[in-house]
Amino acid sequence: MKVLVINCGSSSLKYQFIQTENEAVITKGLIEKIGGDAEFTFCRKNGEKVKKNLSVKNHTEALKEVIANLGEKANGFINSLDEIEAIGHRVVHGGEEFYKSVLINDQVIASIEKFSELAPLHNPPNLQGILSCREVLPNTKQVAVFDTAFHHSMPEKSFMYALPYEYYEKYLVRRYGFHGTSHRYVALKTAEFLGKKIEECNLITCHLGNGSSITAIKNGKSIDTSMGFTPLEGIIMGTRCGSIDPAIIFFLMKKENLSAKQMDDVLNKKSGLLGISGISNDLREIDQALDQGNKRALLAKELLIRSIRKHIGAYMVELGRIDAIIFTAGIGENECSVREKSLSGLEEFGIKIDPQKNESLKGKPGDFSTPESKIKALVVPTNEELMIALETQWVLH
Repeated sequence: MKVLVINCGSSSLKYQFIQTENEAVITKGLIEKIGGDAEFTFCRKNGEKVKKNLSVKNHTEALKEVIANLGEKANGFINSLDEIEAIGHRVVHGGEEFYKSVLINDQVIASIEKFSELAPLHNPPNLQGILSCREVLPNTKQVAVFDTAFHHSMPEKSFMYALPYEYYEKYLVRRYGFHGTSHRYVALKTAEFLGKKIEECNLITCHLGNGSSITAIKNGKSIDTSMGFTPLEGIIMGTRCGSIDPAIIFFLMKKENLSAKQMDDVLNKKSGLLGISGISNDLREIDQALDQGNKRALLAKELLIRSIRKHIGAYMVELGRIDAIIFTAGIGENECSVREKSLSGLEEFGIKIDPQKNESLKGKPGDFSTPESKIKALVVPTNEELMIALETQWVLH
């Protein structure tokens, strides 16, 4: 099946056109700065990147540009629009309603809009992408793939907060978890590598990027995850603080005379690696400063690694038996030192890593544990777009 995968941001439209049978990307691209003078970047069949400027008022116009690009004879992507057999959409929040990917209809659209209250920065543009596709390709079936769906299997003891129960009843305040599509994808790939059914696997998956989350997977299902009601909770991230004492928020609001919006910006956009280092939210730039002896750069990286180790340790206790610990996403796949320091000194817990193997896996998949290690340590590159395409195919067949 040929699936067009759409991921809409507030002013962007990212897409991949995927042949699911051989998991091949026919083409992919991105339109940025929607609402004015936009930039359109796409890949030709030979991998060559093409960049052009155009005027795009909204997501519908952006999608029309994408469809026109797919159908352009010179590009050779498709001969007819009928070759776009389905459209798969990344939707961040499915609330408690969606525990799996679903065919989009009017009721699903209404629910996505309803859950925009829980994900105000993400669900509205995700929804706009869906509505734009309805307008441009009205006869093509669409599927919603939710970031939160994979974590729907968490038990109540994992997703509830110790707040008055009425807030859960009235406002659905609970842990939802995110990056579910990525965690599910690398879990399935790990099961293949181990030669097991996913239902037989106990795993800890570490999605480490600018946004990061760690998930405990028991018998193939998520039973706990580090992100919570929003993507702010959990481990330290690029610009997000992760879990902190909530009283700090009220203390700082009073001391700095901050509004709720200003405090939200501090927690989400000015904290994390950026806030501690004072340099960047990009770990590569922090590493450069660290090499020059910058103490705050060192502190930022140490805090990140401690944060990862704490969650891995907690989930080891929660799971008991573990088959593998998996690292994925930008930091997880490329930062060898983060992987090594996150797992070093855990030999007594059954984890033994080979530093040389680890160094050889920069940006590549593989096993960097020793032969005698009871728990595998793996790098598994994530592919959320492929997962969305496969989920779309599974829903429609």
